[in-house]
This record gives sequence, C-alpha cells and structure tokens, in this order.
Amino acid sequence: MSTEKELSKRQQRREKMRKSEMRSRMVTIGLVVIGALLIAFVLIYPNVKPVAAITAVDAGTHPKADRNSMGDPKAPVKIEEFSDFQCPYCERFHKETESQLVDAYVTTGQVFFTYRSTGNWVSANIGGGKTESEDAAKAAYCAADQGKFWEMHATLFGNVLGEDAGSFTDRRLVSLAQSAGLDTKQFSDCYDSNKYAVQVAQDFKDAVAAGVKGTPSFVISYTDASGKTVTKLIEGALAFDAFKTEIDAALALAAK
Repeated sequence: MSTEKELSKRQQRREKMRKSEMRSRMVTIGLVVIGALLIAFVLIYPNVKPVAAITAVDAGTHPKADRNSMGDPKAPVKIEEFSDFQCPYCERFHKETESQLVDAYVTTGQVFFTYRSTGNWVSANIGGGKTESEDAAKAAYCAADQGKFWEMHATLFGNVLGEDAGSFTDRRLVSLAQSAGLDTKQFSDCYDSNKYAVQVAQDFKDAVAAGVKGTPSFVISYTDASGKTVTKLIEGALAFDAFKTEIDAALALAAK
C-alpha cells in the first residue's frame, strides 16, 4: 500500500512538472509570437499608414526656368541660394521674399537666380545620417527632369510638418510629386534610383567652399568693369529691402 502511495505521489509530481513545463513553453511561444508581431508592425506600418494630408500650393512664376535656375543666364548679377527644405528660415524667404525678388530683378533680366539644396545643415556638420532634407533635395532634382523643379520646390516648402517629422518620407514625396503635377511613375523611377545623390552632396560641398555656415545663405556675384569676378555672401532670410540694397549695389558696379 505504501509503495502504491509513493508511486501515486511521484506521478502527481511528474504531472505537475509536465504541466509547469507546458505552461512555460506556452509563455515562451506567446512572447516569441508577440515579439514577431511587434517587429512586423514596425516594419510594415510605415508603408501602410495614411500619408499626411497634402496642401496644394501656387508655385508662382519663374521666368526662363531651366531646372533649378531661372532668369537670363547673361544677367549682370547672379544669385545662388543655398537652402534646406526643412529650414524654417528658408521657408520664410520662400514665402515672403522670393517672389518679390523674382518680380523686381529676375523677370526684368537683371538677376539670374539658382536654388541649391544643402540637405540638413546641422545634421551634416555633426556627422549625422541621411535626413529628409536630402531626400527632398533629390526629389526636387527629379522633378527638374520633368521641367517642374519650381513647382516641386513650392510644394515641398508648403508641406513641411517639422524637422524629420515625416514631411518627406518616400511615400509622401510621391504624393507631393503628384500634387506638383509630375508623372509619378517617372518620378519614382528617378527617386528610387538615387540619381541625384551625388549632386546633393556636391551642393553641400560647394556651400562649404563658399563660406556658408547655415541656411539660407546667398552668394551674389558679378563681373566688374575691370573683368574681375566679385562675390559677396549674404546670410539669413533677410527682408526684400535688404536684398534690394545688395542687388542694386552689385548692378551699379557690374560691367555694362
């Protein structure tokens, strides 16, 4: 009888251990499944979540537009803007001053204006990785392939959500391209190929070489009566009157 009781207890302990091991395995399996689902969510959600609403914008007028430049290439004064599509001060210049400058000087053949995007200036200077600013710049150059650089330029500045806050994700850039009137298939082929990565990197190098320390910055250049090329760096989103002073001074000294 005693032996049977001991046997029964051993069986009960074994059964208890078996159930405990089963529960442990189920918990482990459950945790693995939950972990896998979380990983899948992180990987998949960015590709399926709704794209933030796009605001249609009026691109304005851009006389003699040629890719990221506009105006008469033989104009006596040249202006290169070094900018960043996520920079709030660059956005301010675009919205408050750019059109006035175009109307007063570009349309009249006195200034040849070129926009160059430096990507995210702060990130680049502290060794940061790729940013949405760089992606936006590459997207703008892809738009130039379809003759719509300035339409994309205006659309990008009109739809900033915040710095690296999802303004210029790959999917949203396609929607922005569509809003700007681009053929989205052609745009995607260009953008996905990383076609303009080298040009965006060169823009930044040229900005550094010009002494640019932040965005927006503007390099005004002209050839004087002696044939010497004169350049001046203007920093910040200055009001139109400040640009007028600088441009009028350059026009007065430029070779006629």
